Amino acid sequence: MGREGPIRRSAQVSEIPDKLYFRIGEVARLCKVPAYVLRFWESEFPQLRPNKGGTGQRLYRQRDVEMALRVRSLLKEEGYTIPGARAVLKAEFKQKDPQLTLIDGAPSDTAKLRKLRDELAAIAAMLAAPPGRQSAGKTTRAVSAMRAPRPTPHE
Repeated sequence: MGREGPIRRSAQVSEIPDKLYFRIGEVARLCKVPAYVLRFWESEFPQLRPNKGGTGQRLYRQRDVEMALRVRSLLKEEGYTIPGARAVLKAEFKQKDPQLTLIDGAPSDTAKLRKLRDELAAIAAMLAAPPGRQSAGKTTRAVSAMRAPRPTPHE
């Protein structure tokens, strides 16, 4: 009962199965590398960090499998060294699309964001107060100021 060599598959896997989690053996088959190589890649590439379950078993998500396949492609097919592949992945991560802005395309409009924060704090304070003890103070005024006027019927 000796240890077998690298995993060999005759059929090429072109698509990642639609699952939530993959075990390291499944990912090894998909990437066509032994499991110890995946564990080594985890230590070399900070982008490749699968979660560990309660039993300590590595649980790869879809994006982890895609990252492992990308690492394999860089190392095996494109001929990068490990530091070179790490630099490529770091550059790809920095080139991601920027986040969408929250309000009207003006990320520097802090006055609107502060007003929104104050209104949400007023609502949270109103909800935290016990029933029947709401005062006609700031929270009620803030909520009434937020109410939109009712639409008028058009003829």
